[in-house]
Amino acid sequence: MRHSLAGRAESPMQARILAQLRDEGALSKAELADRLEVSRTTISAEVARLAELGLAQEVGPAASRGGRRSTLVDLSPDIRFVGISIGATGMSVGVTDGRLTVLATRNRASDIRQGPEVVLAAALELVREVLAEVGVEQVMGAGIGVPGPVDFHRGISVSPPIMPGWDGYPVRDAVSRELGCPVLLDNDVNVLAIGEQHAGVAKGAQDFLFVKIGTGIGCGIVIDGELYRGVNGCAGDIGHIRVEDFGPTCACGNTGCLEAFSGGAALARDATSAARSGRSPALAALLAEKGELSAADVGLAVSQGDAQAVQLIRESGRHVGQVLAGLVSFFNPALIVIGGRVTGLGHALLAEIRGVTYRRSLPLATGNLPIVLSELGDEGGVIGAARMISASVYAA
Repeated sequence: MRHSLAGRAESPMQARILAQLRDEGALSKAELADRLEVSRTTISAEVARLAELGLAQEVGPAASRGGRRSTLVDLSPDIRFVGISIGATGMSVGVTDGRLTVLATRNRASDIRQGPEVVLAAALELVREVLAEVGVEQVMGAGIGVPGPVDFHRGISVSPPIMPGWDGYPVRDAVSRELGCPVLLDNDVNVLAIGEQHAGVAKGAQDFLFVKIGTGIGCGIVIDGELYRGVNGCAGDIGHIRVEDFGPTCACGNTGCLEAFSGGAALARDATSAARSGRSPALAALLAEKGELSAADVGLAVSQGDAQAVQLIRESGRHVGQVLAGLVSFFNPALIVIGGRVTGLGHALLAEIRGVTYRRSLPLATGNLPIVLSELGDEGGVIGAARMISASVYAA
């Protein structure tokens, strides 16, 4: 098995070199000197130290630009990061190289309500499987996303509405002990936003919103290229914005929240009601076959032309669009990306969200505002979690 033990950047210049190599690929010393506006002598000294730390290496001569040929520099091929993305009903785990290319992944159904010991044990089992697959015993760091508010600096979950038993649990430290490497913990939506910015449709975007519609609903906020977490780590908790004065009781204890109308659990609840009342023959048939319904079953019923299922999706999209219209007027983003399991319902949901958002927002704010579906799927959380920890390991 390959070992991937290495140090971390010791100076801001080393951190900038590593970030360039991660995001741009192999570069010559001359190119690095030009981009970072320092001398080649400085670059040579810093690259030599990064090689000693096991973070970068020289990989041969660069193409000639006239005169003495420069030397190509790249990240160490031994760098490995782990990304762990835990949702309410499933998890994705993967291992990446230093440039955050995903080398192997595993997905598994899970129930966040089983508590941190059970869920984290399952996640660590998947981590060991993917590390064995790529032949690595030790990684440089791991990032984790969980579906609730997080105190980023302490690495703990804080009062998560759908995560009984997780409040105050030292997730970061527990996983760090098991893996023997640095670990960072964040909210799953923030992690997805980071993944989208690195490898998805938001690549290069400086100001955007990533909206996850799963069992719950949340929003990752990126301002001027940086993730915004808020004072207590709960920025973007849009699932608990009230959209109706009266309505279903939400997991947070309030009534009329967006999540209680449009989250995956809410869709499953309304689909079950429609099936049992006889309003939806397609959903009734699916309920008889499966014993219970999920948001995905609403999409199946839509594909069969079921009018009630279409209505459920339209109602869900209307409430999401209602909240997004307020966010657009307030934040004026350049892009909104919609992700999460419920987006498996596809363009019927997206069309309703777009229509309501555009109708209710100022034309100036929405004139050039794309609202698009994420294309990363389960890998988005893995990439985002790995990107988060790489930024810490590569930083001085």
